[in-house]
Amino acid sequence: MKPSAYSAASAAARVPAQPGAADPHRERDVHRSGAPDRGGDRGRGGSEDRARGAGEPVGAARGEHTHSEPPVSRPRVVVQRSSVRGQVLDALRTALLSGELRPGEVYSAPALGERFGVSATPVREAMQQLAVEGAVEVVPNRGFRVVRRGDRELAELAEVRALLEAPVWLRLSRTVPAERWAELRPLAESTVRAASSGCPATYAEADRAFHRAVLALAGNEQLVAIAGDVHRRAQWPPAGAGAGRGRAGLIADAHEHTALLDALIAGDQELVRALVGEHFTAAR
Repeated sequence: MKPSAYSAASAAARVPAQPGAADPHRERDVHRSGAPDRGGDRGRGGSEDRARGAGEPVGAARGEHTHSEPPVSRPRVVVQRSSVRGQVLDALRTALLSGELRPGEVYSAPALGERFGVSATPVREAMQQLAVEGAVEVVPNRGFRVVRRGDRELAELAEVRALLEAPVWLRLSRTVPAERWAELRPLAESTVRAASSGCPATYAEADRAFHRAVLALAGNEQLVAIAGDVHRRAQWPPAGAGAGRGRAGLIADAHEHTALLDALIAGDQELVRALVGEHFTAAR
């Protein structure tokens, strides 16, 4: 296995400074302060350099930071790890929505890591996020079990979505001008294209993007976050449903978006009320 960026960075940090070589950290401190070290500081510099070790910024032993800035430790390593975790999380969500990861089955992080070509750590972190979202549950010393979704749970989630979103849609229909609704046309049309592909994961993402854009018009970030979480939970397929709704069901749902948008642009309040009720009452 090739050495990771983390191990390479750690190895570089352990390389001792050559005798007589300039200390880049000290030069940087001198440049920022605009003045060289005083004699007293020079006398203490050698022992402090030895105390803090190679790779540690000047001033760390004294608890000082230039311009009171907090130290930044290997930011590229954090970004890389986050990127891997995010990619694994997306792959797991796709596998769940497609039915590739079956309800009731237990999957271990090492086995899934081998499948994705990564270590078990980002898989475990991604699975923990899915556990927060209600898609899987932790099985001690074994892994993660895909949650079995029943009709009652899906109906309850649909009811919660209706309570959260429907009143906002109706309020926005009376306050948002037609041109603002028209700006959402590309998102509504993208749900139709995604539904036509027949891929549940692709449609789920486009569906959430459209609803998120509508709710964002209310200017309430907490509403957007909470409604988005409930929406995602409602998208996990029930036990025994395979990939969930088929292509026809996805297309029907997507066309409800375009019909709603047409009614909102036209300012037809009665039609908006009827379509909103239809869109949120059925279990999604």
